[in-house]
Amino acid sequence: MSAGGAVPIGIVTVSDRASAGVYEDRGGPGIEAALRDILASAWRPERRLVPDERARIEAAIAELADAFGCPLILTTGGTGPAPRDVTPEATEAACARLLPGFGEAMRTASLRDVPTAILSRQVAGVRGKSLVVNLPGKPSAIRTCLDAVFPAIPYCVDLIGGPRLETDPAVCVAFRPKA
Repeated sequence: MSAGGAVPIGIVTVSDRASAGVYEDRGGPGIEAALRDILASAWRPERRLVPDERARIEAAIAELADAFGCPLILTTGGTGPAPRDVTPEATEAACARLLPGFGEAMRTASLRDVPTAILSRQVAGVRGKSLVVNLPGKPSAIRTCLDAVFPAIPYCVDLIGGPRLETDPAVCVAFRPKA
């Protein structure tokens, strides 16, 4: 953690066009807006903007986990069926263990809004003391997915040895087993 105790949270936008400056990144700011609502703990974003290239995505995840100690790394974009959508493959390669329940819960929540949610290949996994979660690229879909899984995220971070993350209970009640 940095001075002041703010927890670094990795935010990786995966987009050929946004990384080339063709259009503005909306996914990363969408994640940050959701986290400002959900988290009560002091945190700060560690942002990365990378093209849809597996090696670059893997490297960003590794750097945020290993060098910056981000207990939570959220990616946005690159989770669909298009040939350049390789975020799930990069995440799987960067993580030692996968947590398939995250993808299942996010797709289930998204299906309430759009039938194409079945095309999403989002995954989540653990690299050291970091939880990595793939999110879609559209800000409204990001929020839908975060709302579906965030109640489990603080306890998962606890279990892998990360810092205690507190949520605003008016927005998200984090589940932790009774002692």
